[in-house]
Amino acid sequence: MIITNGKIITWGKPNQILDGKALHVADGKIVSIADGAVLLSQYPEDEVLDAGGQYIMPGNICAHTHFYGAFSRGMAIPGPAPANFVEILQSLWWKLDKALDTESIKYSALVCLVDAIKYGTTTLFDHHASPNYIEGSLDIIEEAVKEAGLRASLCYEVTDRDGEERALVGIRENERFIQKVARGETSPRIRAHFGLHASLTVSADTLERCLQANPNQVGFHVHAAEGQADQEDALRKYGKRVIERFYAAGVLGPRTILAHGVHTNAHEHELLAQTHTWLSHQPRSNMNNAVGVAPIPEMLARGVPVVMGNDGFSNAMWSEWQAAYFIHKDHSHDPRVMNGFEVLKIAVENNADLATQTFDGLRIGEICEGAAADLILVDFHPITPLTTGNLPWQILFGFRDGMVTATMVDGKLLMKDRRLLTLDEAEIAAKAREQAQKVWERIH
Repeated sequence: MIITNGKIITWGKPNQILDGKALHVADGKIVSIADGAVLLSQYPEDEVLDAGGQYIMPGNICAHTHFYGAFSRGMAIPGPAPANFVEILQSLWWKLDKALDTESIKYSALVCLVDAIKYGTTTLFDHHASPNYIEGSLDIIEEAVKEAGLRASLCYEVTDRDGEERALVGIRENERFIQKVARGETSPRIRAHFGLHASLTVSADTLERCLQANPNQVGFHVHAAEGQADQEDALRKYGKRVIERFYAAGVLGPRTILAHGVHTNAHEHELLAQTHTWLSHQPRSNMNNAVGVAPIPEMLARGVPVVMGNDGFSNAMWSEWQAAYFIHKDHSHDPRVMNGFEVLKIAVENNADLATQTFDGLRIGEICEGAAADLILVDFHPITPLTTGNLPWQILFGFRDGMVTATMVDGKLLMKDRRLLTLDEAEIAAKAREQAQKVWERIH
């Protein structure tokens, strides 16, 4: 395919905005960037996609999400409203995940994947839980991702909250799926991490079993210090703070993702920086759960590789960018905090590096020769001059979710002219409503 008549935002180093250039895509990759007339003459038989003057950009990346949480939308939590984060876990998430079965796992994933395609998020790192349906649960999500045509890394969250036997089944599910990916028995768009819930629900014995089951260190994906209770539990049981505990155990490292890190201190930030452990920031979720504001500016200053996820919120990642931009200014009472380029450092540069590492060096999140053809078209008409110098603020104050008109992954169009090509949104939504009702009834 040749993609012509667009303005290309490369997200390279340095970033460039290329006008009058076209992209040649073949075998899932960007083969060349050149004048449109040249490419059209060189490849006269190739399909042509006219961008119609829109912006051509790399797809967005989400470093931490929960497909299984989709059916929480609009659900009335039984009993009194939870007053703190632990009560939210107990009254909402730990009831919702227990109510999931085959069909509800499938459709909770599919509705999130519809959302991702519509809003231009092409790579996602999912963190799954379904304590009453563990074995084979990752295969269900894998099939949904393959059907959608997106790119994802999957894991199952190991936890002791449902007893030792289910913790062992969770370990085996991670181990089985990691080996499946390693043997090449799934799509090249699928990868695996080893999932853990959080320090407060993973005992020393279970953590050691997880480390033994992951000898090649594909990388762990675990919540860390999201709520203050996580730190209090770690100090009480182990005499160490959460990230200190994970460091001592050998969990940290350049392939591991820690989510949240809200209640962390300078020493923990130093450990993350030293080990090059990814720390995923989810400001909308943190605000919703009232757990506090993660010290992201301090982490960036220490060299922590901060990435951005959404914790199961909508896959409209520009909304997450905006939340990060605003919350840190408000929290610090300093408008200089969280500069627009710092948002790009997290959500573009670091997310791209995480995805590239996860997919074995295939460049993802950048438009350059040899990179994955994971692209979006954005129908944005700037009302002021748009340059590389002001692009962060053009996005933060100008871009809207519905401006994505086309989404491509691995060189294949998943949406064109805002019409989904791989998934039937209306059918999926109808079946999801049926499944959600059943899930709600099981919870009540």
